[in-house]
Amino acid sequence: MTALTSPEMTQTRQRNEQMILDAAERVFACHGYRGASVQAIAEAAGLPKSNVLYYVGSKRQLYVDLLERMMARWNVMLDDISVEDDPAEVLEAFIRSKMELTRTHPQGSRLFAAEILQGAPFLQGYLRGELREWVQTRARVFEQWAERGLMDPVDPVWLIFLIWSSTQHYADFEAQVLGITDREVLSEADYRRITDFLCRVILQGCGVVRRPGGT
Repeated sequence: MTALTSPEMTQTRQRNEQMILDAAERVFACHGYRGASVQAIAEAAGLPKSNVLYYVGSKRQLYVDLLERMMARWNVMLDDISVEDDPAEVLEAFIRSKMELTRTHPQGSRLFAAEILQGAPFLQGYLRGELREWVQTRARVFEQWAERGLMDPVDPVWLIFLIWSSTQHYADFEAQVLGITDREVLSEADYRRITDFLCRVILQGCGVVRRPGGT
């Protein structure tokens, strides 16, 4: 058997790390931090426990990495916004991307919700540092849009909270949604209707003005 080349080793590492992260997301979301074990994560990933520890270091580090990965996925659509952007396009893209992640990565949303409900013991530094700065920077852009008459002067921080909560609801409270709507699962068509509804209500509620030529 020939030794793996450097590119092959990199691909193997990336593949294994992804398998571990995906498995850990499921296990942590189901059992919480305390109820999850590295052994259970290894079994879910189909890898030896020693491999999991080799790639991620510790259960705690894996848990924090998952939470921060979820936040990065959620907020990437707002990472590079500026006052020159069209608020209608930016906010609609943000809502649509968040809803798509709710559909495709519900376990990550539930994992984050469980952490917050426990008082965010592993995320206090992140919430009070990096994420607070991120929110304040985007809030200032929203305020500048309002100053230009492109949207109503709504509180920008509450608006970000509203978008986060309304989009994550369909993952975090899936049992409630399915029970009330008498569904086994939400279809892609359901998600499209929900997304269109949220875009319409939030943008109209904030008095967002679409620029000429906007969709």
